Amino acid sequence: MVTREDLARARERVRGVVRPTHLDRSDTFSRLLGRPVALKPEHLQRTGSFKIRGATNFISTLAPGTEVVAASAGNHAQGVALAAARAGLTATIFMPTSAALPKVEATRNYGGSVRFAGDTVDDAIAEAKAYAAGRHATFVPPFDDPLVIAGQGTIGLELAEEAPDAEVVVVPVGGGGLISGVAAALKTAPGRGGRPAPRVVGVEAAGAACMAASLAAGSPVRLAALATMADGIAIKGPSLLTLAHVRAYVDEIVTVDDDEIARAVVLLLERAKAVVEPAGAVGLAALLAGKIGGDGLAVAVLSGGNVDPFLLLQLIDRGLSASGRYLILRVQLEDRPGALAALTAAVATMGLNVLAVEHHRSGLLLPMEQVEVVLTLETRDPGHRTEVVDGLRAQGYRVEMTD
Repeated sequence: MVTREDLARARERVRGVVRPTHLDRSDTFSRLLGRPVALKPEHLQRTGSFKIRGATNFISTLAPGTEVVAASAGNHAQGVALAAARAGLTATIFMPTSAALPKVEATRNYGGSVRFAGDTVDDAIAEAKAYAAGRHATFVPPFDDPLVIAGQGTIGLELAEEAPDAEVVVVPVGGGGLISGVAAALKTAPGRGGRPAPRVVGVEAAGAACMAASLAAGSPVRLAALATMADGIAIKGPSLLTLAHVRAYVDEIVTVDDDEIARAVVLLLERAKAVVEPAGAVGLAALLAGKIGGDGLAVAVLSGGNVDPFLLLQLIDRGLSASGRYLILRVQLEDRPGALAALTAAVATMGLNVLAVEHHRSGLLLPMEQVEVVLTLETRDPGHRTEVVDGLRAQGYRVEMTD
């Protein structure tokens, strides 16, 4: 288990390499959630995520000339590549074929030699370990190592100083290295003037909830499949080491679905002007979804900001839909001049912004004298969607709302 001394040594090793990510006490999210909320902006860290901390702590202990090997979908890859380059070491990084192109290019730009292996991070890890064994190189684990855990735990040391009044700290969970380090740091910190240590809650994507399954089973569980947009935490199973830390120091694990994650990403863009990847936003997503109890200061660790621009476009669309900001209606109209104009006029009188209009005459099982119009409208929230549908029906329109 990682000790207080391990954490202190890690802090010295990463000093001068990691950027200070000062806690942001958010008035916006505090008002929205009715409790004080603060954000730990690790998406602004070097390489765009917290991973540089663990990679630097591990690699700083290696002998000169050591060849470094790692596997990752992106964030760990970038952290290892930069940490190795700063130490004057060569780094070979195995990445799944599904890795986002910006993350691949960033890894190369930081000095890593990229090789593709398999469809998942777990596939890439297996290939990387075999390669490292064959070349007597050093494999840098993404989470299953005390040095890596201690490096990530330097976030917890900072939070103990920055938020001594925190009631709960909410942390993304993939393989468990981040939450293991943060929880160990917070739970072993010196007394806070008589206040208890903050609760530590881990958040997994519902489609990759390996830690929750492992806690229930009492031993590491490997998921058969993964299904989440949060690729940074899409891990099939934790290790014995991270599971032990979670059992010892973490108070609760909760899950969020992709709609909840997308909503958090969009709100961070809109309200905090922060570009955060899905895996980095799950903590805030859990708060927004009402899954974190209490009314005191809640700190959400925004663990990374490396998001593919094309995925970001999809996230924005999904997040707006999940927030009730889009409304798609199918409306049957009489096939006569002026019918469509009357419908759009009715929409205009309700103060709605029309994003798209589709007019269908063929391919539908409608009476000969009717057509279907599909409207995409911008709305305020789910309640507004219902008002719009009820208002159009009150005017005699045959309306169906689609997902």
